[in-house]
Amino acid sequence: MANKFILNTTSLLFSMLLIWGCKTPQVTTINENKSVPVSFNDSKDTTNSASTNWKTFFSDTHLIHLIDTALANNQELNILLQEIAVDNNEILARKGEYLPFVNLGAGAGLEKDGKYTRHGAVDESLNIREGKAIPEPLPDFMFGAFASWELDVWKKLRNGKKAAVTRYLSSIEGKNFMVTNLIAEISSSYYELMALDNLLEIVQKNIAIQKNALHIIEQQKQAAQETQLAVNRFAAQVLNTENLQYNIKQQIVETENRINFLVGRFPQPIERSSSGFNEITVNEIHSGIPSQLLKNRPDIKQAELTLAAAKLDVAIARANFYPSFSIEAGVGFGSFNPKYLVNPQSILYNLGGELMAPLVNKNAIKATYNSANAKQLQAVYGYEQTILQAYIEVANQLSQIANTSKSYETKAKEVDLLNQSITISNSLFRSARADYMEVLLTQREALESRMELIEIKMSQMNAKVNIYKALGGGWN
Repeated sequence: MANKFILNTTSLLFSMLLIWGCKTPQVTTINENKSVPVSFNDSKDTTNSASTNWKTFFSDTHLIHLIDTALANNQELNILLQEIAVDNNEILARKGEYLPFVNLGAGAGLEKDGKYTRHGAVDESLNIREGKAIPEPLPDFMFGAFASWELDVWKKLRNGKKAAVTRYLSSIEGKNFMVTNLIAEISSSYYELMALDNLLEIVQKNIAIQKNALHIIEQQKQAAQETQLAVNRFAAQVLNTENLQYNIKQQIVETENRINFLVGRFPQPIERSSSGFNEITVNEIHSGIPSQLLKNRPDIKQAELTLAAAKLDVAIARANFYPSFSIEAGVGFGSFNPKYLVNPQSILYNLGGELMAPLVNKNAIKATYNSANAKQLQAVYGYEQTILQAYIEVANQLSQIANTSKSYETKAKEVDLLNQSITISNSLFRSARADYMEVLLTQREALESRMELIEIKMSQMNAKVNIYKALGGGWN
């Protein structure tokens, strides 16, 4: 009768816990939008420059050496690799959570019950050996194995492992994206350094031209053909141009050190071949189709994996509303005397099950669930934003390549004309058919146009680097 009552009570409690625990809030879901335009600038070409290895895309041997060194020594990249190792260990930890935990243990102790306690009264009426009362204090020795296992009925623990795996894969994509950015940053800085070298060369050549003009105007002043005003204006222009070189030299030092930092070494000269900077051509860029960005861009794949992990987190948080089941068991030996410890009559064991479900004050569980749901929505919006940003970056850089190429051609023609104008103005000045202001203005315009030509070339090279990065090249 008692056993039946216990059975009925247990069944009733089980049913109540199961029904109460299964009351969960509605799931708020939103499907991510992966749609992208069908093409870039109506191009149907599916060839993609992102598939080109970076050592082929960047053919400069000095630049290739710098990138190789950076991939081995860059501190930020190495820090990220250690974070990936941490994420990998998290997978092992999550995997262990849904497997049985088995521990070995041993213990020894003494126990003395008061005479007027329940156990003390029992001890007084029993003998463990004929003519001998229970010893006081009573020794206790034991050893055995103990196991506990939470039954993963609602897949909470397995989803936790899947989420850890997904985040591990996401961290790898994060590393790939960093590699892409690192290659792009070193390449851009390298081309900037070459551009600065050419700017410095132009300024120094222009200083020589202006000093020659100053020498001529000084001779004419001595011959009373020109005034001191003309001499002063020419001398001031020489000083102004000389001053430009110091700012350029400082930029060269800072750019070199920026590259050294990315490479992971202390400041030292950067080997480069700057003489042919203006002759560097931008290889034909194949943008492919926008849908290829979804598999080529590491940041898009990272955002996608982050979203997948966030969805698993929602499932894990939802499972907290359900009852949890666990089993505990143990087997071993126990005795008051070590010589009886390994004895069949000293065997002890236990086996039990446990059912737990939240009953009152679910606020913490609800808060965890709502937070997981909000983070899932954040991940959806972040994923869609990453796709949109990737498409816009490619569109911008394709336009940049086209416009800088046209701009370079136009500016190169302007430079040629102004170079000719310098020779013409000097000849006219010597024959008194032009005043010194025309010579000064022509020299200034020629210098500015040469410097602008170098800057346009640098923008063109940056566009080459950035389109490769935007398409998702470099990491593989």
